[in-house]
Amino acid sequence: MITKKQRYSYIIDYFQKERPTAQSELNYKNPFELLVAVILSAQCTDKRVNITTPELFKKYPNAEKLSKATIDDVYNIIKSISYPNNKAKHLVEMSKTLVEKFNSIVPDNVEDLQKLSGVGRKTANVITSVIFNQPNMPVDTHVFRVSNRIGLSNNAKTPLEVEKQLTKNIPKELIPLAHHWLILHGRYVCLARKPKCSSCGISSICKYFLYTKTSEK
Repeated sequence: MITKKQRYSYIIDYFQKERPTAQSELNYKNPFELLVAVILSAQCTDKRVNITTPELFKKYPNAEKLSKATIDDVYNIIKSISYPNNKAKHLVEMSKTLVEKFNSIVPDNVEDLQKLSGVGRKTANVITSVIFNQPNMPVDTHVFRVSNRIGLSNNAKTPLEVEKQLTKNIPKELIPLAHHWLILHGRYVCLARKPKCSSCGISSICKYFLYTKTSEK
């Protein structure tokens, strides 16, 4: 019987060796650009976001410029992204609040970040983790699926439950890195419909794989 402690230890050791420098696949040059990119990435691929943002950043390189944009102008640039109407509104409103309440500086804490339009807990955790290296765990669809599937979380029903279990069991200094480990693993190996168990380096400790293997006997 594999204990939770053993599973965490094995998985952390594996990723430290295999992905020691894992990082976001979104392209950005500063905190504002990452904030915009993460808002756009909701229910959309990073690849599509990276195709779209160069034109957006060229025309609106900072919060001041984007806060003065019309929603229609922003929409026309990001229309190939999922939910462009809502995201165009969020980006303009987010920029206005950033200028008016935060002197155009991206906040360094989850509470203030969530005061911005289009920014929920996951996005706020991404910014504080990636930019400010804080021990916050963003839980997107990949992290949620992978954590439950491999056994890092115990039947968690919500992203917040997964977040709490992960931050409780992963060393604080590794949480920002672990966020990328789980996302990339879910994106390229532990796929939603057909996980690549045969080429997975953690299958021997994976709750899903071990259960499937037992069931097939």
